[in-house]
Amino acid sequence: MNYKVVDKEKYYRNGVFRHFTEDCKCSTSMTARIDVTDLVEHSRKTGTKFYINFLYVLSKVLNSRDDYKMGYLWQSEELICYDSINPIQYVFHEDTETCTPVYTTYYEDYEVFYRNALNDVENAKQTREYGLDMMNHPNWFDASYISWLSYDSLNVELPDGFLHFAPIINWGKYREENGRLMMPVSVRLNHAIADGFLVANVYRLLEKEIKGK
Repeated sequence: MNYKVVDKEKYYRNGVFRHFTEDCKCSTSMTARIDVTDLVEHSRKTGTKFYINFLYVLSKVLNSRDDYKMGYLWQSEELICYDSINPIQYVFHEDTETCTPVYTTYYEDYEVFYRNALNDVENAKQTREYGLDMMNHPNWFDASYISWLSYDSLNVELPDGFLHFAPIINWGKYREENGRLMMPVSVRLNHAIADGFLVANVYRLLEKEIKGK
């Protein structure tokens, strides 16, 4: 885990950062549908899992811009930017109706990421432990698939004043709309390091990356 310390006085969002860490501590979130038709077709043609393919695309997008890799060291009150962030995916156990967090390291190499993500899932199926360890995994973001519903909105609330900068991403089932497969995706970011443009930009980057497949 490597990171650089960001000079808050020279940070390009320093005014916004001060306001949303001192005056109005809050997050900003959005739900929108993205076109995943091409990624679904790619997954079918290659015999790969759509879920893991989307997890890779999501991880690649969030690692493409420093704004999505920010962190805060409360002990030293330092704003930092990680070299990379990794997804925490989840395995759902049908028999107990519980889930197990799965720490999967992001690699830009798709083949390496895909193979490791599958292995991580299989290993997690052997346990029923919740096993969430955020203290030792600060540069990991939550990536949760809500497989039972193609929802219209979702909100993740955190207590005011908790400077949690890692993205929280959820997505649901895709469904056909006008001949295309559309999937709901929810993006939550701390308002101190992100505004509406940066949240909306996640969707733009996801669709751009998917179209490039």
